[in-house]
Amino acid sequence: MSELRYSSVPHSPKSVDEQLAYIRKGAAEIIPEAELRAKLEQSVKSGKPLRVYLGVDPTAPDIHLGHTVVLRKLKHFQDMGHTAIFLIGNFSAMIGDPTGQSETRPPLSHELVDANAKTYLAQVYKILDRDKTEVRYNSEWLGKMSSYDVVRLCGHYRLARMLEREDFRSRLEKNLPISVHELLYPLLTACDAVELKSDVELGATEQKFNILVHREIQREYGLSPQVVFTMPILVGLDGVKKMSKSLGNYVGITEAPKDMFGKLMSISDDLMWSYYELLTDFEERVIVRLKEEVRTGVLHPMDAKMQLAHTIIANFHGEAAAAAARDKFQRVFRDRQAPEDAPVRKLPRGESKRLNALLVELSLAPSRAEAERLIKQGAVEIDGQSVENVRHEVDLSKPGSSFLLRAGKKKFLRLIVE
Repeated sequence: MSELRYSSVPHSPKSVDEQLAYIRKGAAEIIPEAELRAKLEQSVKSGKPLRVYLGVDPTAPDIHLGHTVVLRKLKHFQDMGHTAIFLIGNFSAMIGDPTGQSETRPPLSHELVDANAKTYLAQVYKILDRDKTEVRYNSEWLGKMSSYDVVRLCGHYRLARMLEREDFRSRLEKNLPISVHELLYPLLTACDAVELKSDVELGATEQKFNILVHREIQREYGLSPQVVFTMPILVGLDGVKKMSKSLGNYVGITEAPKDMFGKLMSISDDLMWSYYELLTDFEERVIVRLKEEVRTGVLHPMDAKMQLAHTIIANFHGEAAAAAARDKFQRVFRDRQAPEDAPVRKLPRGESKRLNALLVELSLAPSRAEAERLIKQGAVEIDGQSVENVRHEVDLSKPGSSFLLRAGKKKFLRLIVE
């Protein structure tokens, strides 16, 4: 595929119906949607943009595609002219969000949180418009709260409601400890919504409890409650679990384009459509059309996946880098040509060597049994010619001779006899 077949550029909707249709794409829940419509209608009438925020605790320095699902939705509101607020939880990160945790998190140091925040923010601007993004830090207000303020805040929420939270209820049932500061987390972060006077708060589905608490506390402080807007969790490359660096099923947005391309091409055909919906600006009707073309055989699934990978990589590294990564994948994996930068290994002159032994020696196979399996499957080539004889001998007697060895789909070596 030489170029993209469909455009994924947003069309900047203006009317309320257009805005709702645009921002609904990929959403898990909008609570309540009627209030969002009312807020949008008032915004159009008054000319005053909505204040939409996403709060992130910088507990790690790097962003992967899973993090960008909610960030992209914030960008959609920004595209429509609303105020996008990126809140860095440099105070709340030191407490630790109990969401999804089966035990109390160890506290993070102030220095580590600040270092992570700087790295995180640099990556966020690959998605958000730097000049139109309001960046805030919740230490601005949480760090100034007195003990009186904290006690007053706690008086606005019932303990029984807090213990309804699944994370806490599960721990209580298992007789596992819950620290008091964990109970404070959703209340303290609710102060963010109060301080920012937000109209909409974005978060992943796992943040629903926290954001609902924020909405209620806003009401307690005499503010119009914000709309809760949640996005699905992105499934990782394994097609089973949430994308996570610790699970190794992630694609980092600062990874080399060729590495991103290879990872994205490894996802299943079924998972591809979720990635189209959550990681691109293709309209729903276009995605439906692509799915139908794949179903009917008009479009090969690999071509659809290559378009997906190209689109995602172009968002972070530019069109030229995405095209180069696509061309390299096409050459190496579809046309099975050697990459231009295939590593070179020099071998000492000697007698002929059994191919299966050579594959193990060069770390192209973990064992002779695995090497023989690859050979029998036709997955080993010498200068583009498949070798299926497990007893094949490689001639190493001629100094200066060279040949290209491929094992499997991804492993190439240029061998030179000294």
